[in-house]
Amino acid sequence: ELVLKVRIQTPNLRENDFIEIELDRQELTYKELLRVSCRELGVDPEHIQKIRKLPNTMLRKDKDVARLQDFQELELVLTVSDKNLLFRVPTLSEQSGYNKKASELTY
Repeated sequence: ELVLKVRIQTPNLRENDFIEIELDRQELTYKELLRVSCRELGVDPEHIQKIRKLPNTMLRKDKDVARLQDFQELELVLTVSDKNLLFRVPTLSEQSGYNKKASELTY
């Protein structure tokens, strides 16, 4: 396994911790890196503009991914202009287990 540190680029947050992900060394492709990173961070792959190897190198293809070393730091750069939409807390009615009829009962 190749262990990488990934996070979402969010310059406006004070805390922007990395998470560690593992990739099978037999499947070191850009597509697999994108898939695993998005799944672990809870982001839709369609919202990713690019993957950046810190501090300043854009990953573009499978050969770039194959050169990565253990514990390298990567950032997912989002395409959407309002990044807060991706991290908003669901409203009460959007949360699973919400019962609309129960909320309308009066006592």
